[in-house]
Amino acid sequence: MSGHEVVLLLETDPQRGLSGAEVARRLDRYGRNVLPAAGGASVLRRILRQFHNPLIYVLIASGVVTAILGEYVDSAVIFAVVLINAGIGYAQESRAEAALDSLRSMVRTEARVVRDGEARTVSSDELVPGDLVLLEAGDKVPVDLRLVRLAELRVDESALTGESVPVDKSEAELPVGTPVADRRNMVWSGTLVAAGTGTGIAVATGADTELGQIHRLVGAAEVLATPLTRKLGRFSRVLTVVILVLAAVTFGVGLLRGQDAVETFTAAVALAVGAIPEGLPAAVTITLAIGVTRMARRRAVIRRLPAIETLGSTTVVCSDKTGTLTENQMTVRALWTPDGGYEVTGSGYRPAGEIRDDGRGGEALRWTLLAGAGCNDARIREQDGGWTLAGDPTEGAMLVVAAKAGIDQDELAADWPRRDTIPFDSARQFMATLHDERATDRAVVLAKGSVERIVSMCRAEMAADGALRPVRAEAALRAAEELAGRGLRVLATAVRPPDGPDGFDAASLPGTLVLTGLQAMFDPPRSAAAPAVRACHTAGIDVKMITGDHAATAGAIARQLGLLDEDRHDRVVTGTDLDGLPAERFSDAVERAAVFARVSPAQKLRLVETLQERGHVVAVTGDGVNDAPALRQANIGVAMARSGTEVAKEAADMVLTDDDFATIEAAVEEGRGVFDNITKFIVWTLPTNLGEGLVVLVAVVLGATLPLLPTQILWINMTTAVLLGLTLAFEPKETGIMRRPPRDPGRPLLTGALTVRILLVAALLVAGAWWVFEWERSNGADVAQARTAALNLFVVVEMFYLFSCRSLTRSAWRIGFFTNRWLLLGVAAQAGCQLAITYLPPLNGIFGTAPIGLDVWLRILGVGAVAAVVVAVDKRLRRNLG
Repeated sequence: MSGHEVVLLLETDPQRGLSGAEVARRLDRYGRNVLPAAGGASVLRRILRQFHNPLIYVLIASGVVTAILGEYVDSAVIFAVVLINAGIGYAQESRAEAALDSLRSMVRTEARVVRDGEARTVSSDELVPGDLVLLEAGDKVPVDLRLVRLAELRVDESALTGESVPVDKSEAELPVGTPVADRRNMVWSGTLVAAGTGTGIAVATGADTELGQIHRLVGAAEVLATPLTRKLGRFSRVLTVVILVLAAVTFGVGLLRGQDAVETFTAAVALAVGAIPEGLPAAVTITLAIGVTRMARRRAVIRRLPAIETLGSTTVVCSDKTGTLTENQMTVRALWTPDGGYEVTGSGYRPAGEIRDDGRGGEALRWTLLAGAGCNDARIREQDGGWTLAGDPTEGAMLVVAAKAGIDQDELAADWPRRDTIPFDSARQFMATLHDERATDRAVVLAKGSVERIVSMCRAEMAADGALRPVRAEAALRAAEELAGRGLRVLATAVRPPDGPDGFDAASLPGTLVLTGLQAMFDPPRSAAAPAVRACHTAGIDVKMITGDHAATAGAIARQLGLLDEDRHDRVVTGTDLDGLPAERFSDAVERAAVFARVSPAQKLRLVETLQERGHVVAVTGDGVNDAPALRQANIGVAMARSGTEVAKEAADMVLTDDDFATIEAAVEEGRGVFDNITKFIVWTLPTNLGEGLVVLVAVVLGATLPLLPTQILWINMTTAVLLGLTLAFEPKETGIMRRPPRDPGRPLLTGALTVRILLVAALLVAGAWWVFEWERSNGADVAQARTAALNLFVVVEMFYLFSCRSLTRSAWRIGFFTNRWLLLGVAAQAGCQLAITYLPPLNGIFGTAPIGLDVWLRILGVGAVAAVVVAVDKRLRRNLG
């Protein structure tokens, strides 16, 4: 619409604003300018929700059983694990809700409005549609505004749209369907005014703003269960059923055999206690916590523990461009003068590098650099070992390239003091400054701006020797087009020599300037980004760039990173392209494309959802408000610590302290290691639990004496889980971990081969325990001694098997015996515990054990060695067959 139509539609006055009475009526009609609070579940329901998990049910049952048996300490420990897990889950859920609170806080500020013809300051939540709002540099925009008056207004919209540089605004009408990022006549709630002033009419408040739409998307985005939690959930449900069935079978068989009901019930309880892996939740939590520590050392901070494992399952990484794949520091990469072009080395705001000048640049090159540095309002400074920019990134890049040629900004300001300025304006498309040249006491005009505009204002161009000649507009425009084709942003520079005409205003400059050259810049890729992308590809992970920036810029960066190639991904897909695709082609297009440019928050969210529908585990990186919905929806959301908004950080599962894509690759590596270690613990612990249950079941079926008491089973489970099993959490990552493809998200927690190995070891435990128990009984040992032998056999076999589980595919000897010192310490501590329960009278009385002889230990060690050999042979056979 035209500005006049907006005024009529909203029934407001573009000079006097609304009246106080009208504001009150509209406030009652439209509500306050705040984002609505989500109607979440009550605190009690959120707490109870943390216990709704089959594994938690198993743990609660375990706690009840141990309490019934009178083992109150063990029962207390189990219930403590349950409560701690519930507390962690509640805290994670609360932290996720904080993303919405951060969004709501973005619009809580003060605003200057015109009401009843007077300017006044009001709270932003009192604004209503039709309010006349005043803006100036530094303001946070309080509502969505249609501009009616402005002066050199530039707005930083990076948090909302992903645009890497401040956007020039205008009052012009725009075609219907213009994307949000290109609506130059609008300013959006939550963005920042970078320069200039403006006046706008509030057209949307609260939930109706663009920020409000993102708020709805964040609230609607599903917080997905991780692959690990889904697999553990399925595993827990199966385990629960198996335990209940076996306990029921045990009790039923005992009754059918005419055994005492109480004794039979005790046996069924013993079976349940043995089959429940009490240490599994603690092992998973500790393994994940160790992963957190390792990742923190690699500059990745985890906000939700299961996110670590999710990284190991990731099949697609959807990365933001600015600040993640690139340095977020504009850098002049090429220069052009009428006599030749030059490449520039170095990147970022550190003035290190050189201009590769072959001697042809001369005066034209010098004046190009002087114009870029002198017609400039930015400042670069060295601070805390790094270089920082105050001002526009484009102007910062021009200061840096001048510094590479030895032009110091402070010396330039002293030798060429500025007398006047024509600021940049989107209509004029140029900036000009008037300087006094102290050496000659003459006035010089420096100018920079869009190539087309500057060239049209020039009467001549400068040669390398400083001579002037007629401007060759076609050559300059052709050079600019070639540079832009490389994804570079191109600006032209010009000068009005001291002997030029007088007058300094926008009307008098055209036709008086001399073209000196072009400066072409871009935000360069991070040095580690391309190798990290290659590493992800090697690991079978697809990398897609999703950015709000222009297609040409995105394409140029993508080619340097290796994201675009002729075989698979050869084009950049824009948000407009996506909107034009029919539903049946959308999914395939998203799968094939590697670069998406000028996409909106809703489109980014849809891209993530589409990839998930195709079975992918998706990691999303982002730093702006516009990224928050996709970060929340992603299987693993990754926010940037340095450049990221609080909204993005709160919506994410992981925060990168260095904003570097290479850190994601490191995090994926750690995630794979974490999942490996959790799997190793499960493969190690389940044979013991299964073996204990089967030992009890066999005893009931045979009507024989129990080889293990419930208290002895609890001793095995609790001590070995802590002293032996948890040491696997410290297991180093295996070599080649990033050369294998991602795990299939549909693949079960335990493969067929691992299930067979678990059953094999469980069978060895059952057979070994019964053999030792019966051998001791037949050779005159009492029941306590025989049970002690069976108890120690279980633990010794677990020790031997622990070394095997350090690698699920390779021989334990090939991974180094001393590479996990915690495992060695754990084995030593467990051995001490076994000696204590065997030979200390107080423990003998508590657990029903008795001292045994050296010959018994030799038989036990022999069974452990046999089990180790059998597992090693199983590994070798499967490796040879595979």
